[in-house]
Amino acid sequence: MGSRFLSLADVQEMLNISAAQAYSLVRSGELPAIQVGPKKVWRVEAAKLEEYIEQQYSRTRERIASGEL
Repeated sequence: MGSRFLSLADVQEMLNISAAQAYSLVRSGELPAIQVGPKKVWRVEAAKLEEYIEQQYSRTRERIASGEL
């Protein structure tokens, strides 16, 4: 069984984005995350990352259908 929570480094690797982009997604609230522990490290629930990915697929389909892409 996989881990319930992912680090921002995990998110960065899975989405093939920079550390700054991963941090920005979390800070903006676009990708829900929590801060845990005394160092307040960010953690993203794996299910929330999957929901985010599905939302991006949906947005992309809408943009293609509207002729925006």
